[in-house]
Amino acid sequence: MNNKIKILPENVANKIAAGEVVNRPESVVKELLENSIDAGANKIDVIIKNAGKSLIQVVDDGIGMSEEDAVLCVQRHATSKISTIEDLEAISTFGFRGEALASIAAVSQFELKTKREEDELGTIIKIEGDGNLLVEKGSFPRGTSVSVKNLFFNVPARRNFLKSNATELKHIIDAFKRSALSHPEISFKFYNEDDLIFDFPACSIHERMKAIFAENIIDALLEVKELTDYISLTGFVTKPAYLQKSKGEQYFFLNKRYVTNKIINHAVYSAYENILEKGDYPFFVLFMTIDPHKVDVNVHPSKLEVKFDDEREIYAFVHAVIKKTLGSYDLVPNVSLEGNTTDVTMKFQNFKSIEKEDFSDRPFSKQFESKRTPIFSEDDIERLFGNLNKDIKAAASPSEVPHPFESKQIEITHQFDGTTNSEADSPFIVMLHNKYILSQIKSGLMIIDAHVAHERILYEQALQSFDANIPFSQQLLFPQSIQLDPADYQLAKDLEPYLTNLGFVIKFKAKNVIDVIGIPSDIKAQHEIDILLDILHEFRKNQQEKRLDIKDNLAKSYSCKAAIKAGDKLNEREMRILVDKLFATSMPYVCPHGRPIIIKIPIEEFDKRFGRT
Repeated sequence: MNNKIKILPENVANKIAAGEVVNRPESVVKELLENSIDAGANKIDVIIKNAGKSLIQVVDDGIGMSEEDAVLCVQRHATSKISTIEDLEAISTFGFRGEALASIAAVSQFELKTKREEDELGTIIKIEGDGNLLVEKGSFPRGTSVSVKNLFFNVPARRNFLKSNATELKHIIDAFKRSALSHPEISFKFYNEDDLIFDFPACSIHERMKAIFAENIIDALLEVKELTDYISLTGFVTKPAYLQKSKGEQYFFLNKRYVTNKIINHAVYSAYENILEKGDYPFFVLFMTIDPHKVDVNVHPSKLEVKFDDEREIYAFVHAVIKKTLGSYDLVPNVSLEGNTTDVTMKFQNFKSIEKEDFSDRPFSKQFESKRTPIFSEDDIERLFGNLNKDIKAAASPSEVPHPFESKQIEITHQFDGTTNSEADSPFIVMLHNKYILSQIKSGLMIIDAHVAHERILYEQALQSFDANIPFSQQLLFPQSIQLDPADYQLAKDLEPYLTNLGFVIKFKAKNVIDVIGIPSDIKAQHEIDILLDILHEFRKNQQEKRLDIKDNLAKSYSCKAAIKAGDKLNEREMRILVDKLFATSMPYVCPHGRPIIIKIPIEEFDKRFGRT
């Protein structure tokens, strides 16, 4: 009786295994680069022909191998990186499976040259498609060179699945750049069809970022740096002005290994919570260092996935660090005027370098101190814009960073009557077309969109009121009754706990009628019904289009509809209070929908226009 189950021949087993590790030329480049880095290379050259289909060659000046190790390294499960099951629990090298070279050699014409410093002659290993292994000796410098020719020549089905040369080359270049980004201390060169395309000398991470992305990239980014004994996070995140519609520009390196992790991505996105619109993504390059025992990279053959011991703790750490970083910089974009005197266009000059914790370029500010002294009293602010009570303030989560917009008001005594006027020495502030607030600052002119500034203030107050869960409203002298359509009536009923926290006091009656008894202090009493209806309609629109969570959606809907409108006139005192409240928020640069609140026009732009330069 013939047995149906057989042990596969080694060369067939290797071809099957290759499918897990090597699925396109990029996989080969990644594996070979990681081997070179593990070998302690200072210089790595990558040579590509025909998008990797004809040739992939990676040459390094690492420690090299003896003849015995060279012969072993192309066998399956042969590795110098681990030796016991315990080693799997604390992997500190890029390679550890011992599968990559065997898998690559199984689907290509493979050649390896290697030499150690102490050896007179190096070793050459050649493997053809039939699996025969040839060993030769030769004279060449210390290090290792791996040539992979005619990839997938013996598995035509796999070769047919490869994309166009342009697509495959792009994937290869992405893998090359990721390695170069995570190891700026190593010199990298990239040749395509004998042309030197990239030449990255060893340098700092800042210089490597410039070489890979753009010369002025650092000016568009904020530097992240949080070092602890247990876990550290460094790198760069984008300023809000550079949010983009592409997911492709996020780089996360765990102990210098490039990985993809939804938890990390979500933690970063949520730190931008009230800046991001649906479809926007922040660019970031982040490096996390953590004890290898606390993480498992042995999840998938590609080693792109990773599992953390305590995902919640990692999420909270990343979210807090990114939020702290965003709150530590002045993120107001500069605007320049371009063109001749008859045809002027405005252009954002976002590539403006700023120092951490430098908030001196603010209206009304003479100096910044650690303890906040508001420009106006709490009574003033309460009367004009309404304020949350002390219980809510106490319940709101404290800021992790000293508040950046601290100012000390200089009081001036009038020489004639002895009275003091805290506003006498303040720079000018005016309202333009009842839409924009113009104010003098150190570098020139600041322009604030009053509606979206108030929107930002109300949005953060709303979120705080949800967290505090302490209702605070002003009672109406005469309750207002309104009949809603059944859908709005049901929506209002569903949102009642949240509306109550905002300050609405609503009584639900029969036949879809509601009585509005109390309203938030920020809403003018004549418009309470219109604003409540607008909030419900905006909430439903956001629900359909953006799928926000209930609190965020309602906070955005409320702030959008309750904020002052374009055309609403503010007096000077109200404008100053609005600006003061804006700079007390966690993100005064963009409204909850991602629109800019503030721009600056430098004094140099005015000088240029008036011929003073």
